[in-house]
Amino acid sequence: MCDDLSPAERESGSVFAPKFDDAGLIAAIVVDRDNGQPLMFAYMNAQALDLTLETSQAHFFSRSRQEIWHKGGTSGNVLTVHEMRTDCDQDVLWLSATAQGHGAACHTGRKSCFYRRLVKSDGTTQLELVEGNDPLFDPHEVYGNS
Repeated sequence: MCDDLSPAERESGSVFAPKFDDAGLIAAIVVDRDNGQPLMFAYMNAQALDLTLETSQAHFFSRSRQEIWHKGGTSGNVLTVHEMRTDCDQDVLWLSATAQGHGAACHTGRKSCFYRRLVKSDGTTQLELVEGNDPLFDPHEVYGNS
């Protein structure tokens, strides 16, 4: 995919030439179309990227299962992609999307996978639930006991 682009062409040109890592993956950050808040982070391989571009529905590569993953294919919480961008050196993708179904992007049933903040307290770092991030569906009912 155009690996012979100069840095100037890669950074300023109009050729889309994603830089996949040694495992054939590229990072993908997904944000909510309405408010820009982060929804999730995952990886795509070339096939997942092509499927996303063709269907306007987010597809990723599951590193644990070693297979293409159609986001929301099981839960109904399909991510409809409205815009895609890449960073300056084309090794990260940014997707602006809307979660269908329950409106959740996280397998825990929440709208976002980023539902906890890091808080320092008495010299330790702990996690604190961000207000307004209650589950929108019961993952055990949707996915079973996984």
